[in-house]
Amino acid sequence: MSQPVSFKYLDVVASFFVVILVVSNIASSAKIVDLGISLFSIPLVFDGGTILFPLAYVVGDVLTEVYGFRTARRVIFIGFAALVLTAVVFFVLGILPAEANWSADTGGNAAYSAILGGISYGGIVLASLSAYLVGELSNAIILSKIKVKMKGRMLWVRTMGSTLVGEFLDTAIFVLIASAAGVFSWEIFWSLVLTNYILKCGIEAVVTPFTYWVSGFLKRKEGIDVYDN
Repeated sequence: MSQPVSFKYLDVVASFFVVILVVSNIASSAKIVDLGISLFSIPLVFDGGTILFPLAYVVGDVLTEVYGFRTARRVIFIGFAALVLTAVVFFVLGILPAEANWSADTGGNAAYSAILGGISYGGIVLASLSAYLVGELSNAIILSKIKVKMKGRMLWVRTMGSTLVGEFLDTAIFVLIASAAGVFSWEIFWSLVLTNYILKCGIEAVVTPFTYWVSGFLKRKEGIDVYDN
């Protein structure tokens, strides 16, 4: 019987992916940022998760590029389960009775619901999970297919091409569902969509050299370079 394939760094990459997802989703519900910058009179405001979430696509690109779509898909679903667990924990925490002194010092459950409780609300959970699945799976599928077509050449074309599609779907679905559920105001709909998309794609472009280096390092160390024929 052949021994199962064991990778040295897959668990590390997968762990970073899941942590980025959870932290960025908490940040998304916690704060809307406005740096006072506008584009064509549209204020470039963004939710807090935008600072970190694009790195999930970078790590997702690395997973798909090195280990293939099947492995990337598995990690994507693990991330989905982690987001569901996070929402459940924050929901339960929100309905538990608060200690009197803590409530007096911090504002109690009202303050909790306003800042951290958002991640457990039906609207934000539905928006986050739907956008995440559609965006990440689209990103992985497109990257793996382009890799076969281009015979492994020009990684930057694959990462940017898949990101432009995946991030657009992710951003549009997330903001649309969250706005329809009353999490975000419709007045900032286009601001959130435009700013999040620009920042996410911009971060992906900036870290492309890092993506090249990490992908090359993992391919050498793991002795693998999957083509999803």
